[in-house]
Amino acid sequence: MTTAIRRADRRPSPVFIALVAVMAVSGWAVWTGRLSGNTGLAVFLFVVSGWIVSLCLHEYAHARTALHSGDLSVAERGYLTLNPLKYTHALLSIVLPVIFVIMGGIGLPGGAVYIDRGRIQGRLRHSLISAAGPLTSILFALVVSAPFWLHRMDGVPEPFRYALAYLALLQVTAAILNFVPVPGLDGYGVIEPWLSPGFRRQVEPFAPFGLLAVFGLLWVPEVNAVFFDAVNTLLRGLGIGRWDTYWGQEFFRFWRGEPQIPPVSGVGI
Repeated sequence: MTTAIRRADRRPSPVFIALVAVMAVSGWAVWTGRLSGNTGLAVFLFVVSGWIVSLCLHEYAHARTALHSGDLSVAERGYLTLNPLKYTHALLSIVLPVIFVIMGGIGLPGGAVYIDRGRIQGRLRHSLISAAGPLTSILFALVVSAPFWLHRMDGVPEPFRYALAYLALLQVTAAILNFVPVPGLDGYGVIEPWLSPGFRRQVEPFAPFGLLAVFGLLWVPEVNAVFFDAVNTLLRGLGIGRWDTYWGQEFFRFWRGEPQIPPVSGVGI
């Protein structure tokens, strides 16, 4: 009986499988253009489902690393099933990030799975648990952008190309924001075990507001410009130009109508 429960605790949930299915079907619709006149809707579904899948993998990486570091409670809480409904803060982990993707094209990092830190010994393990999530976002970005940096985009339909580019943009923004060493974000979690207990106690009350502070800074034009310059630099290294991400966002916003791409498409800017 115990073995059966453990297998169930580690088995991908129907919710996650459904998300992967939506991503696959909508990706097929974008590629084939079967939703004539509604390509933007297919791109929207592909990007949103892909983004939620990446968030599930992000949180799973935290939980899996914690499991191997000594916190067996993550299995009991259902974190290893990749079910976003099991997260302690489903609003922060899924709903708000999706809303910010729709509003502004920013991969907002979410929180969180609850890790019983008292069961984990060693500062390095604590740091690795925090780093596992954003490292997974980086890996996801590399996979999504692989056709670009491997120069395998010949014959790829333009809407699918732009959808991949936009999804890669979200992953890169999320990875950068997650690694910011601000209380409440994974970047701070990486360095926190190495800080003095007194300093940690002083900044602990500010942890719930760290994400809001970072997002508020992004509204400052100068900060926003520096941030997206860094994002675009990384994307160019992956073979993705601003042209690709711009039209990806245009297709994503299907409620504005089907975008008309000029004939100079495919040029990296």
